[in-house]
Amino acid sequence: MRSLNYSVSVFLAVMLAGCAGNESVKPANENAAKSTATTASADIAGKQLSEQDKLLAQRNTYFAFDDSTIDANARDLIKAHAQHLVAQPNIAITLEGHADERGTREYNLRLGERRAQAVAKNMQALGVAKKRITINSLGKEKPVCTEHDEACWQKNRRVEISYR
Repeated sequence: MRSLNYSVSVFLAVMLAGCAGNESVKPANENAAKSTATTASADIAGKQLSEQDKLLAQRNTYFAFDDSTIDANARDLIKAHAQHLVAQPNIAITLEGHADERGTREYNLRLGERRAQAVAKNMQALGVAKKRITINSLGKEKPVCTEHDEACWQKNRRVEISYR
């Protein structure tokens, strides 16, 4: 979305700069020029992300401590990605399971695997072919946060969705 806004802003700036430097180009009707500018602004504002696009922009599902149960928030996210995959049969995903730092390396690898499997099963139930999903568990080996508190641990208990 940022790149779209940036591209549209650059385009409009170039267009305005080109018009400002050419005195011989004047609108036949100033109200028509204002109307065109207003329509362009409305078109840009109309490019707001849909709920589906907002969900697709999110690539992590999060889990409770020592759990691999899909919660309501994760279900909506998984459903959006599954619908996208069903509509785009030439793409596949990798589901990467993670855990927080508590527990042994072996336990957290198994927990990350269970979490990724839970997301995969949900996607398969929504019509995504099993062969399009790769599962990988990193356990506690790749944290996104390294503090030693609940807020940080919560960020590390996740499954990352990566398109390939």
